[in-house]
Amino acid sequence: MTRYKAIISYDGTRFSGFQRQPNERTVQEELEKTLIRINSGQPVTIHGAGRTDAGVHAYGQVIHFDLPQERDVEKLRFGLDTQAPEDIDVVSVEVVSEDFHARYSKHSKTYEFLVDTGRPKNPMMRHYATAYPYPLDLALMQEAIKDLVGTHDFTGFTATGTSVENKVRTITRATVEYEGRPNFLVFTFTGNGFLYKQVRNMVGTLLKIGNGRMPVGQIKRILESKERSLAGPTAAGNGLYLKEISYDD
Repeated sequence: MTRYKAIISYDGTRFSGFQRQPNERTVQEELEKTLIRINSGQPVTIHGAGRTDAGVHAYGQVIHFDLPQERDVEKLRFGLDTQAPEDIDVVSVEVVSEDFHARYSKHSKTYEFLVDTGRPKNPMMRHYATAYPYPLDLALMQEAIKDLVGTHDFTGFTATGTSVENKVRTITRATVEYEGRPNFLVFTFTGNGFLYKQVRNMVGTLLKIGNGRMPVGQIKRILESKERSLAGPTAAGNGLYLKEISYDD
């Protein structure tokens, strides 16, 4: 068997997330159906670096899968890209060692979150940015977001009911700024892993700080108390993008 690593991007609007689910359209299911056609009708299991929720997008999701023979990687990429649904793009394919695992090999992830602060909001971006047409103080959010950098127990930013016991994660980069088009605010987070809905909860909290409804020190208070009730609401998934996954050599 030959193991392949692929980088894929997708528009999450019409997906119920990345991971296969009964009676739901998912990225994993669509790509596995494409691989069956390429692999002479034989099933192929895809392993992803992480799950994305319904409506969440990706520029650089990483997957791996095994095929019984080694193929020309560009022909394989082209075949997957042209036969997959139009809301999935296969960016690259490469052969990797059999001990590579998209999820368990050591890596870091970068997420972006796009917020439309325009009044009125841009209807063309309704699936690709979360609307927040309220006053925001960028300087307050830039001050508060610094408290997320470092190694912390992120229990207070985790969705209730998660089964993960160890909630300690390390964030190496956390920024917020206006980029490119006017009225579009971009949050960027890089870390060694993120808990269920952690990024969306952090963004929801920072937006409340920027709107003056929470103090700048609220991030520290949430981290110290580990109380989800002290954090802001969960921001909608349509503004979230899995931007990049970087593996250690």
